[in-house]
Amino acid sequence: MYRYAAIALVLSVPTVHAADFEKEKEQNWHHWRGPNADGSAPRANPPVKWDAKTNISWKAELTGRGSATPIVWGDRVFVLTAVKTDRKAKPEEMPKPDTRFDVKTDPPTNFHKFFVMCFVRTNGKKLWEKLVAEMVPHEGHHATHSYAAGSPTTDGKFLYVSFGSFGTYCLDFDGNVKWERTDLGRMHTRLGWGEAVTPVVYGDALLLNFDQEADAKLHCLDVATGKTKWVVKREEKTTWSTPYVVEHGGKTQVITNGTTRVRSYDLATGAVIWECAGMTVNPIPSPVKFGDSVICVSGYRGYMALSVPLASTGDLGTKGKVNWRYPAGTPYVPSPVLVGDSLYFTQANDALLTVLDAKTGKAIVEKEQLPTVRSFYASPIAAAGRVYFVDRNGVTVVLKAGDSVDVLSVNKLNDLIDASPVAVGKQLFLRGEKYLYCIEEK
Repeated sequence: MYRYAAIALVLSVPTVHAADFEKEKEQNWHHWRGPNADGSAPRANPPVKWDAKTNISWKAELTGRGSATPIVWGDRVFVLTAVKTDRKAKPEEMPKPDTRFDVKTDPPTNFHKFFVMCFVRTNGKKLWEKLVAEMVPHEGHHATHSYAAGSPTTDGKFLYVSFGSFGTYCLDFDGNVKWERTDLGRMHTRLGWGEAVTPVVYGDALLLNFDQEADAKLHCLDVATGKTKWVVKREEKTTWSTPYVVEHGGKTQVITNGTTRVRSYDLATGAVIWECAGMTVNPIPSPVKFGDSVICVSGYRGYMALSVPLASTGDLGTKGKVNWRYPAGTPYVPSPVLVGDSLYFTQANDALLTVLDAKTGKAIVEKEQLPTVRSFYASPIAAAGRVYFVDRNGVTVVLKAGDSVDVLSVNKLNDLIDASPVAVGKQLFLRGEKYLYCIEEK
C-alpha cells in the first residue's frame, strides 16, 4: 500500500474553532476564490513586480498535471495533481463506456494516480504527498483541461478535496485520510471535456456540485463523517460552477450558477428559495455577493451578468425583478472579482476588460484591451488596491484599481498557468504547469 512521503520537519497547525474561523480565514486562502469567496484578499499586500529571476522566494517542482488553484492555511500550501502512469489497463479493468452521450474526447487506457500534496509555505519543501486514488478514468478531457481541476478547501481543521468521479476525501493536515466518498457516481461532462468539482465547506456542511449531462445533483455532506445530509436533483447539464454560500434573512443560501437557472437553495434542507433564468450555456464563473444581492455571470456563446436580490423568492424567470442585467463582455472560464463597488471581468477568455458599477450594472470601463496578455483561464484577484490578471502563458498584468485602466506592471514567468493566483500576507502563489511559485519582494 502506498504511503505518503514526509520530510523531517514539524509545523504547528493550530486547531481552529468555528467561532474563530471567520477571523482566521482573512489571514489565509481557504477557498479557491479566497477568504471572501469573491477573489479579494483584504489582508494581503503581494508584490507588484517579478520575473523568472526577480522576487521569486521559492519554486517547487510539480509532477503530473493539474489546474486546481492551491489553498493556503497557516504554514502550509495544499495542491492537487493527477499523474498518468505507465500501467496499461487490462481489458477487464477498463471502465464500460456510456453510449448515451456525444463525446469528442477519448478515454485513457492508462491508470492515473490522484495526489494531494502539502508544501511548506516558508521554503517550498514538500512536507507530504498522499495518494488517494488510482484508477483508469472513464472519460477523457479537453486538451487544455486536466483530471485535477477542482480546488481543495479547508475549515482550518481538515482538508477537503474532490476529484469528482474519482472520489471526495477528507484529510487531516498531516495527510491522513479521515473519510472518503467514492460512491457519488461517475460524471459525464459536455463532449467529454472533463470534470472540475470544487468543494465548499460551510459550518458542518460540505457542498459538491455534480452538474453533468445527465443526473446532475447538488450534494450536501456532513464534514465530520462524509455522510449525506441531503441531495437534490438539478435540471442542469454541465456547468463546472462552484456554489456560493451566504446568510440572509435568517437563512443560509447556497447559490449555484446554471444554464437553465441560477438557483438559491436552503442550506438546512436543500429546498429552492429562488431561481432566475438568463445565463448562457456552460456557466463556469462563481457567483459573488454585493450588499444584499448576488451577482452571477456567464460568457459562452453569449454574454450575461445579472444582480439578484437575496430576498427574492420563487421563480423569477427571464423577466422577474432583478437589480440589473448587463448582456455584454462577460467571461467564459474566469470568475469576476469585486473591488469595493466595482466588478471586474474579462470577455470570454480574452483580454478585454470591463468594469461595472456593482450597484447599478452600468459600465465604468467597457471592453478595453489589456496589454501583452492574451487568454485567461485563471480568475483575477484583488489585493492592496490592485487587481491581478494571469494569462495562460504565465504573464500577469497588475492594475491599479480605479475608473480607468492604469497598468502598474506586466510580469512574465516561463511557465503555463491555468490555476488562479493566491495572495496571502506579502506573498503571491502561482501554480504553473511545471512549478508552484511563491513570489515575495526581497
